[in-house]
Amino acid sequence: MQQSEYSGIAETAAFRELVRRKRAFLVPTVVFVLLFFIVLPILSIFTDVLDGKVIGAISWAYLYAFAQFFLAWVVTFIYWRKANRWDELARKAREEVSGGEENSA
Repeated sequence: MQQSEYSGIAETAAFRELVRRKRAFLVPTVVFVLLFFIVLPILSIFTDVLDGKVIGAISWAYLYAFAQFFLAWVVTFIYWRKANRWDELARKAREEVSGGEENSA
């Protein structure tokens, strides 16, 4: 894609909506996930909060670590669902530039 093609697409209302929606989802999600992943080592190194037992030999630290795997799968699934909607906005932006002549792939 050449610079002029991108400039045309970037000026469409659909593209601006796409960028707005992606940013509204990605920024808070990335901040939350990074904080969630960084807090485990901080809590386990500097506090005794995660030392308690949940069930048998399973501590809160193990439960928190397992929750990180679960969170990764959940965020992946949510992103996958939202990306399908974003693809529709990207298609609309391409159609706005080409005057509606382009068919969906």
